[in-house]
Amino acid sequence: MSKSTRPGRSGRGSGTVTVIEQRVHRSAAENARFAFILTAIVTFLVALVVAKSHMHPLLAAFVAAPIAAACGALVWGLVRSWPVLRLIWWWTPEITFTVLMAWGWTALAANTSGLITLAVLAVVIGTPAAVPVLRRWTVALFWCVAVRHRLRVCFSQFIITNRSGSLPLILGARPTPIGERVWVLLRPGLSIDYLTQQLGKIAVACQAKSVLVEMAGTSNAAFVRFDIKRREVLTADVNSPLIDVIDPAIPLDDKEPATVTGLDLPDVDDVPATTPDKSRAATGSTNSRKPATTAAATDGDDINDWI
Repeated sequence: MSKSTRPGRSGRGSGTVTVIEQRVHRSAAENARFAFILTAIVTFLVALVVAKSHMHPLLAAFVAAPIAAACGALVWGLVRSWPVLRLIWWWTPEITFTVLMAWGWTALAANTSGLITLAVLAVVIGTPAAVPVLRRWTVALFWCVAVRHRLRVCFSQFIITNRSGSLPLILGARPTPIGERVWVLLRPGLSIDYLTQQLGKIAVACQAKSVLVEMAGTSNAAFVRFDIKRREVLTADVNSPLIDVIDPAIPLDDKEPATVTGLDLPDVDDVPATTPDKSRAATGSTNSRKPATTAAATDGDDINDWI
């Protein structure tokens, strides 16, 4: 659904404001028509079978027809309005914040004086700006809202979608110590492998330092998680709570320092090392027995003759 203006006689260019893309509009219309036909047929058959057991088949057909038409119209309305519902989902935080602010301002102005209204407004706006903790949380919430729209721009501009033009469903986002984390439900035609090749472009679109994408679960590859990194926290100095837990060591006054004495090498006798052959020759054998060649033969025979 788009609104276009044709160029006038003055020669100025034309501008186009697109709310819902044309191919998305046509796809929603076709899907709604098919959904109505399928739902009406199935509902009519089920209602006819149920009603036929209580009345004549001809009367059952007249009863099942309105039921089928009503169910088909309900499904047609849901499918036909899905692009609008998805657009409302994308802008839900902004719509909710605007409605609450308008309602609060109206209720406050109707029940209090103008001076009190201005004082309350100054406190509501000035406190988050003056307190550092509230200011950081306000900025973090702002980036969580903004990064959802930046990811939607990435999916619609340079990331390939399916033939019907349906974009992935961007779910919630929350702040992290390094940036934001966004959960996205992908549509057929996209994968983590393809998104990994586009992380540099996504980081530029999100005005971040870097972007990481990975599966958010273990059973569904379409449910992914984007980690938007805006700052480096590992290089910052942090206060460790372990210092307050550990008791300081109290030195003992009556403890004498230990003295370390070294080894005096000149007092050690210099014994030359011997090889295994020389030591065996000096001892005669390894098991302290006499050599077999010196043993006397029995009955006047030399034992070496039998070896």
